[in-house]
Amino acid sequence: MYLPGGRIPGSFGRKQGFGLFLVISAKLGAIRIDPTTLLGIIAALAFVILSFILKDGHLSSLVVPAAMAVVFGCTLSASLATLRKVDIPDVFRSLRMLVQQRAKSPTEMIEEIVSLAEKARREGLLYLENHLESVDDPFLRKGLQLVIDGAEPEVVRAVLETELYALEERHRVAHEFFETAGAFAPTMGIAGAILGLIVALGNIQEPDKLGPAIASAFVATLYGVVFAYLICFPIATKLKTLTSKEVMLRLLVQEGVIALQSGNNPIIIRERLNAFLNPNTRAPSKKDVEEETREAAG
Repeated sequence: MYLPGGRIPGSFGRKQGFGLFLVISAKLGAIRIDPTTLLGIIAALAFVILSFILKDGHLSSLVVPAAMAVVFGCTLSASLATLRKVDIPDVFRSLRMLVQQRAKSPTEMIEEIVSLAEKARREGLLYLENHLESVDDPFLRKGLQLVIDGAEPEVVRAVLETELYALEERHRVAHEFFETAGAFAPTMGIAGAILGLIVALGNIQEPDKLGPAIASAFVATLYGVVFAYLICFPIATKLKTLTSKEVMLRLLVQEGVIALQSGNNPIIIRERLNAFLNPNTRAPSKKDVEEETREAAG
């Protein structure tokens, strides 16, 4: 059978699939992927399953829909009850932080600020307006816009600090949600086990079914502990770490914008901003670059 235009369905599907692969690859190429959280969680779950298999357990006995409903359903519902309606989108948006890194590293951000400072030093602060559209980071762009608009340094700092406070609050809601879920999950596991035991003991007149029923009841406890300590708490800890790094980077940007507005020498700005970074990851100074160039030439 042919599609309109004389194309064969099989070849059409392959071409479309290849095109979709290219699109996805292009998008992933523009995003820095950090797989450590997902890999860590998957590995931890795999070790739990492996240990169960090594104990001659049957995987089918770990699948108990009733326990899943109690542990996962009740845990997430109770955690959701702690949020305001406006906070819910922030929790889901925060999940992207787990696998998606910033487009620019701190050293790249420093180099961008130093480059802008050099332009401002040569051409004046108003000249930066021509480069605003090329600035990817919204926090840096907002700071530069305030500088171009003629805001006083105190006003620029106050606005950026307010932005920073709002960021911390949004991220706090997200990691506290997963901490709350981690605290609730083991208790929900115990509740699931109690429900399972109630059902099992209700059928005590059938001894052949009593053992499997009790075993199924304790699966809920396993679900609760695993969900808390292998999923919720690692996610909460990772979000806290990412928040602290994001706050540090924005403080770096804030200081860079204020230094740029004050007309500081770009070399001084680089050294000032490098103080925020680990010595091993700092942006090289102009002197270091010249020395490396001479050594390479020699």
